[in-house]
Amino acid sequence: MTYDHFFSAALARLHAERRYRVFADIERVAGRFPYAIWHSPNGPQPVVIWCSNDYLGMGQHPKVIGAMVETATRMGAGAGGTRNISGTNHPLVELERELADLHNKEAALVFTSGYVSNETGIATIAKLLSNCVILSDASNHNSMIEGVRRAGAEKKIWRHNDVGHLEELLAAEGPERPKLVVFEALYSMDGDIAPVNRICELAKRYGAMTYIDEVHSAGMYGRGGAGIAAREGALHRIDVVEGTLAKAFGCLGGYIAGSTDVIDAVRSYAPGFIFTTALPPAICAAATAAIRHLKVSQWERDCHQERAARVKSVLNVAGLPVMLNETHIVPVMVGDPEKCKEASDLLLAEHGIYVQPINYPTVPRGTERLRITPTPYHDDKLIDALAEALVDVWGRLGLPLRHHALAAE
Repeated sequence: MTYDHFFSAALARLHAERRYRVFADIERVAGRFPYAIWHSPNGPQPVVIWCSNDYLGMGQHPKVIGAMVETATRMGAGAGGTRNISGTNHPLVELERELADLHNKEAALVFTSGYVSNETGIATIAKLLSNCVILSDASNHNSMIEGVRRAGAEKKIWRHNDVGHLEELLAAEGPERPKLVVFEALYSMDGDIAPVNRICELAKRYGAMTYIDEVHSAGMYGRGGAGIAAREGALHRIDVVEGTLAKAFGCLGGYIAGSTDVIDAVRSYAPGFIFTTALPPAICAAATAAIRHLKVSQWERDCHQERAARVKSVLNVAGLPVMLNETHIVPVMVGDPEKCKEASDLLLAEHGIYVQPINYPTVPRGTERLRITPTPYHDDKLIDALAEALVDVWGRLGLPLRHHALAAE
């Protein structure tokens, strides 16, 4: 019996639904971010990256690279195995201390990625809460959804950012039943922010534990980059903070931070932590350098917000359908999977602009978009060139501009 036809049929379905993913072969150039090299079918071509989650360009910061190189030279490339077998490399100990301090928590635990930290963290915490019910925001990331599924606990989905609905669900549970509220601080596809304090107020009123995902906000908001919960004065009300080292901090890995007992329990029970190789010392040292720098440097955050605001303003003046929000995410609505992919292809091949299409299942069908993420290093010339290229592509694909709507406002 042959099995390849199962896989070819699965791929054919993706092609038919216009959601087969193509990865561009991109070579970033240290010291020249956001410029990069696209290894196209016709050979290498210069491009400008407009969709990186390295929001602050810390992946190429001299302090970060220096820490990585120095540590790799001194300690080698790999971690040598799981922490249980090989021990914990000292840079990883320092990294977890730095993360706990960043979020003003007693302890932190580092995982191999933000996805793993959510999937494993949520599942393990919920399993350790006898008869737990999980209340999850409807727009939570796939990693959180998988964590909820793996928990095997009863789940209730509350409408996105609807605290009234959340209260209804909490009130329906007995006061003695353990309850875990899981939500994101900043939702990366629309760029909207959770009502953190109102969620925390409900959690306290109904005796629930809170778990916040700060993946797209740690390093970006709040004093020292502690995140949205810190900015809103709610960090002390959050039981578990989850984040990543791969976005604002420009490296690799995920983490959770909380009380000593919570973190130690996850460390002791979580298969996704126990049975996987630890992060290498060089990556840990680089991430620590990034965190320490952003704790004391406000320039990156201030410049980043200014650049994001200018991108939104310029694209709006050009009549492009920007989904407005108060954060650094700049989604431009397309609403059609095929045209979204075509727009991305045209921008890359003819304008040297790299922006990946965001299609289902990352976003609901009919809400396909280009997700633009400015950095402090996108200057006015690059922003103006982006707007001109988008207007050209919109015209060629027959996508609607909204000059009239803007004029009416």
